[in-house]
Amino acid sequence: MIQPQRQFDPVSTPFSPEDEASYRRWRDAKLENYPKSLGDLVVEIGDPRALTEHEHAALLARCRKANMALYAGKTGDDPDPEIPLALARRFGLAHIDRNWLADDTGLTSLTVRDEGVRQHYIPYTNRAIHWHTDGYYNTAERQIHALNLHVVRQAAQGGENALMDHEIAYILLRDKNPDYIRALMAPQAMTIPARIDEGGTVARREEAGPVFGITPAGNLHMRYTIRVNNVIWADDPLTREALTYLRDILDGDSPYVYRGRLESGMGLVSNNVLHDRAAFTDDATHKRHYYRARYLDRLAGTDVAEIYVL
Repeated sequence: MIQPQRQFDPVSTPFSPEDEASYRRWRDAKLENYPKSLGDLVVEIGDPRALTEHEHAALLARCRKANMALYAGKTGDDPDPEIPLALARRFGLAHIDRNWLADDTGLTSLTVRDEGVRQHYIPYTNRAIHWHTDGYYNTAERQIHALNLHVVRQAAQGGENALMDHEIAYILLRDKNPDYIRALMAPQAMTIPARIDEGGTVARREEAGPVFGITPAGNLHMRYTIRVNNVIWADDPLTREALTYLRDILDGDSPYVYRGRLESGMGLVSNNVLHDRAAFTDDATHKRHYYRARYLDRLAGTDVAEIYVL
């Protein structure tokens, strides 16, 4: 059973559109000494299964500032699933989202599949995956709050990732027009249609909800996909303007968008930040294999109320 989050008065959270004072205090602290490059997020470690106190503290510090950190470990192309699972436990992640295509461990093995049901889904192809947060189609009760990736093997060519802190996206949108935030917090801002299986039954119900939400602990959560098909957006001018502005940020040259290629033994620890994936090409000895771990928990020690004095 998921443990209830500590209650937090939503009015005093910096993410409430109505609390300008808290927002300004948090925004200034958030942007102070914010990482300037992907390299600023990388921590060199030994074995992710046995982080030292120093390694854990370095990764956590980056997650507290940018909602993400990258590690460069020494496990190479070792496919042991305990590598990402043990690291996640060290960050207090206990409730893995066992989606229907996941492995028995709860992890998802992202490799190109040429047969079976997985071949019909983009994560199991070598095609590009555009900007999104994970689990944007999940029910409100099973939202994804942490996303970790571990690279077992990289492709022969391509496969770069882009990353952006969803709290930074919030800042850029709110600074442009606070009403953009109000529009994207509407309960019907984004609707994912039901998924119907081959037998005509509903495999996943229609799911409507906001883009930006505030958790009971006062943290910001984001559900988003840049895809055009199989998503229904609220049809009003403010929502359309907000989405256009967000897309311009993600596809532009913002200094807050980090781009790079992870290699074997590297990985991502995050509070489900915005991300994408470039197309890639495998060969006989370089067949891309990532472990993806989605959690219903948030990384321990990263609540906004624990980091900032509001």
